[in-house]
Amino acid sequence: MNEKNIRVLIAKPGLDGHDRGAKVICRSLRDAGFEVIYTGLRRTPEEIVNAAIQEDVDVLGLSILSGAHNVIFPKIMDLLKERGAGDVAVIAGGVIPDKDISVLEKIGISKIFLPGSPTQKIVGWIEKNVRQGSSEKNKQIS
Repeated sequence: MNEKNIRVLIAKPGLDGHDRGAKVICRSLRDAGFEVIYTGLRRTPEEIVNAAIQEDVDVLGLSILSGAHNVIFPKIMDLLKERGAGDVAVIAGGVIPDKDISVLEKIGISKIFLPGSPTQKIVGWIEKNVRQGSSEKNKQIS
């Protein structure tokens, strides 16, 4: 059977200008055998969702340090649902206060990785929870 690799889009939403962490994640995911697309800095929610749909990704990874996660992440989640891609697994990382994590999980963020999370933990979570090829399979997330 010819299975395609898990496809992951890593995005830097908003005006955040620091992307070292996102680039480290991209490299680690590629090294683990995933197909990785990186959007670059300062992307709007619309650009991120359009890229996720065009690239037919299984996972959307959002990296944010600016503190705008409570505004930008809900917009991205709403756009994914509006565009028929609400079943794409969305993970997030960066500087996110503990008090905001449950709120973000309630809007559909599957997993949040805080600063210092080992990259192997992110790889392992994706391998365990995301099935490649069809976003429909991503509904199995635990």
